[in-house]
Amino acid sequence: MPLLDVKALAKTYYEVGAPLPVLQDLELTVEAGEMVGIVGDSGAGKSTLLYILGALERPSGGEVWFDGKPVFHPAPSDPALAEFRNREVGFVFQFHGLIPEFDTLENAMMPAMIAGLSRREAGERARQILTDVGLAERLHHKPGELSGGEQQRVAFARSLVMRPRLILADEPTGNLDTATGEKIWDLMFEVNKQRGTTFIVVTHNERLAARLPRLRRLANGRLENPE
Repeated sequence: MPLLDVKALAKTYYEVGAPLPVLQDLELTVEAGEMVGIVGDSGAGKSTLLYILGALERPSGGEVWFDGKPVFHPAPSDPALAEFRNREVGFVFQFHGLIPEFDTLENAMMPAMIAGLSRREAGERARQILTDVGLAERLHHKPGELSGGEQQRVAFARSLVMRPRLILADEPTGNLDTATGEKIWDLMFEVNKQRGTTFIVVTHNERLAARLPRLRRLANGRLENPE
């Protein structure tokens, strides 16, 4: 059974009443432990696809199944989707989204605190992951005291603190220089190897995408095999 199974997915927006289809009859199957890259032109719908897979947006049609269970059918409540996002999915975006008033440890703890874990357990989880990504000496630094690469590593650690089975990464290195971006990619491969975490990564950098064992291109609302 695949971890993620997407069937006939569709998403249409409306501008001044006129339909604007973004995704149409999209199909995708991802096995547990896979690393899948998605490339495509700007505006093709790559981010929209990730938002739907992570239950940040609802589709206009089709089905998303996670571990054999439908994510959107029957129509779940917003709290049910929030719990799914918190416990099963980790998100990494181009911009780190760290809370400037919180230090590194507090930022990484946030998903665990939202999930209701004790402050002690949340802190222990976050501290271990931050150590794993090389930030043991930066636990009490605020985001403004960190480099861009360090900020993104905090965001990556935050995405892992609830031990999700799926990480959705939307241009995770798009705001970093080449050398720093390579280190973030190395971290993703290391986590995949050590933890078996499944990754779906959207990127415009086809050189980095070529490192992924499986690559799909989003065009005309559908996923295709790259040429």
